[in-house]
Amino acid sequence: MSTPAVLERRVSSDAPAATRDLAATLATVAKPGDLICLWGELGAGKTQFAKGFGAGLGVTDTITSPSFILMAEYAGRLPLFHIDLYRLADAGDALAGGLIDERQADGVTLVEWPDRMGELLPAARLDVTIDGTGDEPRTIGFRAGDASLARYLEAIP
Repeated sequence: MSTPAVLERRVSSDAPAATRDLAATLATVAKPGDLICLWGELGAGKTQFAKGFGAGLGVTDTITSPSFILMAEYAGRLPLFHIDLYRLADAGDALAGGLIDERQADGVTLVEWPDRMGELLPAARLDVTIDGTGDEPRTIGFRAGDASLARYLEAIP
C-alpha cells in the first residue's frame, strides 16, 4: 500500500532576500496554467515572494505590488500575471475588471489577497501562507491543492 504524497510544507525565512531566493527556486518548476495564491497580512512579504518568483522565471522588469493597477503582466520563461485583489470587494469585481481570463492558461498567475475570490477560487492551486511582519523572521507554509502541484513542495530546498 502506497503512502499518499505530502501536500503541505513549512519553512522559515529570516530575511526578504531569503524569501525571494526560495520563490526563485520554486519558479523553476512552474508550468503554464499554475495558480499560486499568496496569503498574509500587509507587510508579510507577498510582493517579495512575487519578486523572487519573477526572477526565477527570468523576468527582468521590476516587479512591484499591483495594488492600484490590480494586475501586472511580465515576460519571462512563462508569462507572469501578478494580481492584487486587496482593493476589491469580491470576486465579481475581479471578473468584471477582466483580471481573470484565458490568457493566464499560458503562464503563471500569482494572486495576493485571494480571499476576495471567495467561492470562485479554484481548488487546484498552490497556497503560500506567509506568517510574520516587520523585521521578524517569516514562517512560510505551502499547500498544494492538487497532486500535480506537489512539484513545488518537492522543489523546496
